[in-house]
Amino acid sequence: MRILFVCLGNICRSPSAEAVMRGLIEREGLEGFEIDSAGTGDWHVGSPADPRAIAAATERGVAIGGTARQVEPADFGYFDLILAMDRSNHANLLAMEGADPEKVRLFREMAGEGDLDVPDPYYGGEDGFDEVLDILERGSVILLETVRR
Repeated sequence: MRILFVCLGNICRSPSAEAVMRGLIEREGLEGFEIDSAGTGDWHVGSPADPRAIAAATERGVAIGGTARQVEPADFGYFDLILAMDRSNHANLLAMEGADPEKVRLFREMAGEGDLDVPDPYYGGEDGFDEVLDILERGSVILLETVRR
């Protein structure tokens, strides 16, 4: 199962989601998963995750690594599930060449929380990164149960 998490710049929400899911899969001792993240925008390509996202995740024992990249048309064929962090990125993904509406879904929808957005903490305070991690940790457990079925 290949899962791609997507936000706008790939420096806050999607790398956090990738790290949370990787950690969950490792703790469960599961194999056969490939987890990645990307952004719909190109502003931060090649940059590490936001230091505030890294700090908030580190406090919870979650390690965020890698550098930002932009979604590519080939991702639609490669990944089994592409999870947008919000409705805007969801719409942007569906407008891209090769997008498959069956594969492109909202993260919180897959986590059983409806069509709610994972809020973007970039312009907010430190507590926004904790809120995002709360949503991602809770949702990743449900997401993993769903894809394992």
